[in-house]
Amino acid sequence: ESPALQKVMQQIELVADTEATVLVAGESGTGNELVARALHERSRRRTRPLIKVNCAAIPEALFESEFFGHIRGAFTGAMQDRPGRFELAQGGTIFLDEIGEMPLGMQVKLLRALQEREIERVGETRARRVDVRVVAATNRNLQAEVVAGRFRQDLFYRLNVYPIHNPPLRERPDDIPRLVRHFSGEFARRSGKRISTVPPAAMEAMCAYRWPGNVRELQNFIERAVILSPGKVLRAPVTELLSAAAQSASPAPSLAAVERDAILQALQTTRWRVGGPHGAAVRLGLKRTTLISRMEKLGIDRSEPARSPVLA
Repeated sequence: ESPALQKVMQQIELVADTEATVLVAGESGTGNELVARALHERSRRRTRPLIKVNCAAIPEALFESEFFGHIRGAFTGAMQDRPGRFELAQGGTIFLDEIGEMPLGMQVKLLRALQEREIERVGETRARRVDVRVVAATNRNLQAEVVAGRFRQDLFYRLNVYPIHNPPLRERPDDIPRLVRHFSGEFARRSGKRISTVPPAAMEAMCAYRWPGNVRELQNFIERAVILSPGKVLRAPVTELLSAAAQSASPAPSLAAVERDAILQALQTTRWRVGGPHGAAVRLGLKRTTLISRMEKLGIDRSEPARSPVLA
């Protein structure tokens, strides 16, 4: 019921009954598949199949066969004709999850299928007409992937007809109490328990946590909390959240600090021998003079190894 998610629902209602291709952009765990399902169920294709494909889970060698099918004898192991996902979705919707993981070679063939509305099974020369509505999803920045040369620009434009931003959970904290109550009730019923109370302190901790794994992380956390709850009060292990938050808040070490630590470890291992075949320079893949220069710049004193924090 948060404003961020209400905006998504308004976008779904607006585009669902059209034939426009939709690109859902959202972090992992935000429920991109639920957006695709909502689009399909509100469309004129709702009585036809919704076929889901996780592009990150298909080996590159099998991409074409999985998407477009194959005929008997097309390759070793092809014992019979087999329709691909596009044919299975005929008249309905095909949901291409993790589209950013698709290999470049397959992107060309997908683009042709989307533009021509035709496919060819592997080993077959006859084109088959397909009538499908495409909904794609990604947790990557596809525009950045285009710049990096990992995603075709023309395919991006073809998919990005109607973009929907699926917000992460940290952008809609008002939904957290509702989700906590929903998941705790659902898992309690499955476990034969009756959980009616969520302690205010626990709820406050869950609302304050940023949930990098989004709704999926919250769902798994509540399932674990229900297992740990013997009575009607939800015993959420909030110390896990506090620990995770503290770790994520710790500043990352600087490049100089990482380099200094690596040099100190190498010196400790070689008993502060800088040069020679068994010295730290060889171990680090550096010239002796280069290592000495780096040590001076990083304030590593060769004459006082005992004061090194690594040796302490």
